[in-house]
Amino acid sequence: MRSDDLTPQDLFTCTRCGECCQGYGGTFVDREELAALAAFLHMDPARVVEGYCRLSGESYVLGQRPDGYCIFWDGECTIHPVKPRMCRRWPFIESVVTDPHNWSIMAGSCPGMRTDIPLARVRDCVAAVLQSEESA
Repeated sequence: MRSDDLTPQDLFTCTRCGECCQGYGGTFVDREELAALAAFLHMDPARVVEGYCRLSGESYVLGQRPDGYCIFWDGECTIHPVKPRMCRRWPFIESVVTDPHNWSIMAGSCPGMRTDIPLARVRDCVAAVLQSEESA
């Protein structure tokens, strides 16, 4: 398989394990995502912010439970149809393009990520995914 033939599905298949829903980095949400979340939850956006988000710098992030899981994780993502861009992108994120070794680190907790493909090819595929998202 040539590098330009590599697809996102060749690198990652979500097992719905929830490991990416745990961690203390926070999932950033923008206004558009907050509006979609509010509509999905049948709530006013201000109530969504008040009840489910916290401020991180000048941006909002989804809240986390004391165990580190996203506030919307309950054995599965309870907001899956409107989950934020950060969640939809996983594990195709900029830090892999910056340093492909991040793929290996992330794969240590994500059983859906393949680690048997050379990191340069992984980086190129992740970069292509991000580029196509920007073009869309």
